[in-house]
Amino acid sequence: MVTAVVGANWGDEGKGKITDMLAEKADIVIRFQGGANAGHTIINDYGRFALHTLPSGVFYDHTTSIIGNGVALDIPKLFKEIKAIEDGGVPTPKILVSDRAQMVMPYHVLFDTYEEERLAGASFGSTKSGIAPFYSDKYAKIGFQVSELFEDKETLKAKIERVIVQKNTLLEHLYHKPLLTVDEVYATLMEYKEMVEPYVCDVSAFLYEALKNGKNVLLEGQLGSMKDPDHGIYPMVTSSSTLAGYGAIGAGIPPYEIKRVVTVCKAYSSAVGAGEFVSEIFDDEADLLRTHGGDKGEFGATTGRPRRMGWFDCVASKYGCRLQGTTDVAFTVLDALGYLDEIPVCVGYEIDGEVTTDFPVTTKLKKAKPVYKVLPGWKTDIRGITKYEELPENCRNYIEFIEKEIGFPITMISNGPGRHEIIYR
Repeated sequence: MVTAVVGANWGDEGKGKITDMLAEKADIVIRFQGGANAGHTIINDYGRFALHTLPSGVFYDHTTSIIGNGVALDIPKLFKEIKAIEDGGVPTPKILVSDRAQMVMPYHVLFDTYEEERLAGASFGSTKSGIAPFYSDKYAKIGFQVSELFEDKETLKAKIERVIVQKNTLLEHLYHKPLLTVDEVYATLMEYKEMVEPYVCDVSAFLYEALKNGKNVLLEGQLGSMKDPDHGIYPMVTSSSTLAGYGAIGAGIPPYEIKRVVTVCKAYSSAVGAGEFVSEIFDDEADLLRTHGGDKGEFGATTGRPRRMGWFDCVASKYGCRLQGTTDVAFTVLDALGYLDEIPVCVGYEIDGEVTTDFPVTTKLKKAKPVYKVLPGWKTDIRGITKYEELPENCRNYIEFIEKEIGFPITMISNGPGRHEIIYR
């Protein structure tokens, strides 16, 4: 059976914890898209970890963790992460890397940085991890697959020479920066080969056999529906599909194998990076929610930037869950709201004087104003509660109101950052 864990919103929903939790019963955990530009914070018996490329199942010795072909693979960052978890006392994980994955090159990071500098005030709020330039090259067919590391020297150098003609034209005439050389790019690729060679695998063939033998597979997505390049808040999106359906492509399995889609929603809203965010709040109100949120406040796991804060958005979440093909909603960080007397929930958008509950395209979204329903808070700490019926009545009312508004079943409720701080319904 294949289960996908994905986000309904802007990312930062708490997918890492849910993946870590579900991995207990998984044989294989796969990252299927995105790169090291976003992170998942995991708190378990080993401690607190921020993962960026590694799947969140690496903390179990019975799982195989896979970097799928859809991932933007930054090889030095991957191995830095492996070392970091080993230094934290975690047993060395079993890792496989798809031979069809493509590699983030140092020049991708440079181009990402240079373009943000060039755009200045009109920038995309990039994490400068090289993700957009990487995917641009992938779809322009000038990226480097892991498999190409094993080509003969002449063939690989000939490709490098073709690729850097374009790169150097931009570096010289647009960015006015130092040029690339064939030898430096080749040397980098040989370093990457030495690092990754023991882990390279035909992942789609491995998964075919695993599924034939009844193994449980967990697909782990990065970011959320609002950051999908086709269906999100374009152009302030990421560069690979954040939807569960892409998990089949990014892992190399048939789409019909994905039987369960666990879509993670936070009990309020948060986001890192630019883009439309209708229920966003500001100033002291945002600072207070940010301080109470997460396990150490709401700050990006990769960037450390303060997250933008907002109230729960039913319009965006309903849309996000629909796109994902949700079978189960995991509702996270509910315990953070215990300080509030009243809790606003965004139930509609007012656009040009009319209220809609359908999520619009970006041009209309820019004009949207939130329509709120205010619910009573529960004014108590719910950490440690393990049974749904033991939650305060107003807390249950909040969950059930949101469940009705978004139209998808909330089957898991996270009331703390730890692996076992979860309530099943």
